[in-house]
Amino acid sequence: MNNLFAIDSPIVLGTLWVLILLSVVTWSIALLKLWRQVQDRKLNRLFHDTFWAARDWRAAEEVAGRGEGDVARLAQAGFTELAALGSDRQDLMHTGAPQEVLERQLRQQVQNIQRYHERGLAELATIGSTAPFVGLFGTVWGIMHALQSIGMSGTATLDVVAGPIGEALIATAIGIATALPAVLAYNYFLRHLRLRITELENFAHDFMRLALKHNFKG
Repeated sequence: MNNLFAIDSPIVLGTLWVLILLSVVTWSIALLKLWRQVQDRKLNRLFHDTFWAARDWRAAEEVAGRGEGDVARLAQAGFTELAALGSDRQDLMHTGAPQEVLERQLRQQVQNIQRYHERGLAELATIGSTAPFVGLFGTVWGIMHALQSIGMSGTATLDVVAGPIGEALIATAIGIATALPAVLAYNYFLRHLRLRITELENFAHDFMRLALKHNFKG
């Protein structure tokens, strides 16, 4: 580790520090999103079990009011809209058939939840796509610096060339090591987000069916 930061070129050394910072950001985002994913999964499972075990529509509304998690927020948005429809509010937001108004509100809530869980994905994608090039930049600059030093010394033996160029190649290796976890985390969380949105859309469909059965009354 001491030899790693004993590189002569400040540009290459700065590149290594940037890559280390990007790696810290990657793991921080990944661990935070993983922790939230585990918590959300528990809350959604608990809400599903409680909601579908409700005796009637009114009891389901009470369960939704006490619930936590993505599915609970979707149900709360649905019951809030049903209450607004039942109060005969006269405004542009509630203009149209009750089914269309409720469907629009549920769809908007799903989109809001999706945008919330997309936080951090752009950063992971950016790190995954740029880190190898940052490392390559450090390598190219290090090789240029090594060749200049070799030219000034006037010797090009293997022991003189191998050391500086080997140090320069470290930047590329660290760049790849930084990008790989970012790409894997991005793909994993993106797939999980798609499954989450599918789950929310299925619940919204079931909620619409129940609302229709109760004549869109909360």
